[in-house]
Amino acid sequence: MAFTITVNGAPHAVDVDGDTPLLWVLRDTLGMTGTKFGCGAALCGACTVHLDGQAVRSCQTPVDSVGAAAVTTIEGLSADRSHKVQQAWIAEDVPQCGYCQSGMIMAAAALLAQTPKPSDADIDAAMTNICRCGTYNRIRAAIHRAALA
Repeated sequence: MAFTITVNGAPHAVDVDGDTPLLWVLRDTLGMTGTKFGCGAALCGACTVHLDGQAVRSCQTPVDSVGAAAVTTIEGLSADRSHKVQQAWIAEDVPQCGYCQSGMIMAAAALLAQTPKPSDADIDAAMTNICRCGTYNRIRAAIHRAALA
């Protein structure tokens, strides 16, 4: 089936089955590989993107559920790493292996859009993504830094 989805502000016609996960449409059909595959069960958060500003796990979001919602990927957050969350990530030296970082950044950006000055409890509740390297203290520091920007 053919769907038209808006990704990072541009419409894209994709000819895929309706139950195809958005993750695979982004990566395999559109070539946007910043969004990562982690677990495939919406548990780890490596595949986090925004649908109309809300953080969603794209591995479990069928493309036919996207409709007219705007999809934002890590590529669309900022092409030059100037988004305040990306800047805070760099300043706090958050990444270690880096695999989870695009999903973490997208989750943090959605959190700050909804809660501009989050408490530690707000961060804990919103940041359910998994970092195997255990950089959670740096992630929290970066979110607080971004909240001040």
